[in-house]
Amino acid sequence: MNMLDTFIKPMHPEGRKFVAIAAGISLLAFMIWDPLGWVCAGITVWTYYFFRDPKRAVPDARGLILSPADGIVSLIERAVPPPELGAGDAPLLRVSVFMSVFNCHVNRAPIAGKLVKMAYRPGKFLNASLDKASEDNERNSLLFDIDGGRKLVVVQIAGLIARRIVPFVTEGQSLRTGERFGLIRFGSRLDVYLPEGVEPLVCLGQTMIAGETVIAELGRETLARSASME
Repeated sequence: MNMLDTFIKPMHPEGRKFVAIAAGISLLAFMIWDPLGWVCAGITVWTYYFFRDPKRAVPDARGLILSPADGIVSLIERAVPPPELGAGDAPLLRVSVFMSVFNCHVNRAPIAGKLVKMAYRPGKFLNASLDKASEDNERNSLLFDIDGGRKLVVVQIAGLIARRIVPFVTEGQSLRTGERFGLIRFGSRLDVYLPEGVEPLVCLGQTMIAGETVIAELGRETLARSASME
C-alpha cells in the first residue's frame, strides 16, 4: 500500500449520485461567491468520504463473530430480538455499535451464514446512541442461520440524521464472513444479538472496524493468523 492509498479509498456506487449532486452545487456556489463555493466543496469531499468502501482484512478462522459496522460500542445488554423476525422472546446479549457521520457506513456480515429472514419496520428517527432507538427507530432486521444450527440476529437502525436503510441482500442468500450486506445514510447503529451462551469479547467505548474487529467466538478456536481481503 502506498501513501495515496492511505487517504484515497474506493467509494461505494450508492454514493455516486450524492457526490455528483454535491459537486454540481459546489460549481454553482463558486459562480456566486468563492467562500460559499469552498464550503460546498468541503461538503462534497465529506460526502465522498461518507460513502467510502475500503477493503478489510477479514479473519479466516471459523467461529469468529466480527463487527458488522465501524464505530464504537455504545451498549452491551440483554434484550429480546425484534419480534418481526420470530426469533423468540428470550433475551440475548446485544452488542450495539454506534456509527457517527464520520464512520464508514457500509455494513458487513459478522459471520458466514444463510439469511433466512429479513424484515423492515418503519419508525422514528431518534438519536441512534439511545437505548430506546432499538425499539422506536426505523430498522431492518436480519436473521442468519450459522454454524451448528445456531441463529444470529443483526439489526440496522436508522438514526437522528439517517433516513434510508439500503440492503444489498435478499432472503435465502448465503453470505461470507465480512461480505457487504447494506448501508445506512447518514449516521446510525448496528445491533448484534449473540447466540445463547456466547459472551462478548468487547467493552463499552471500544472502537470497532467492520469485518475485522472480533465481537465474540462461537467456540474456542485460536484467533485467525491469516486473512482475506474483502
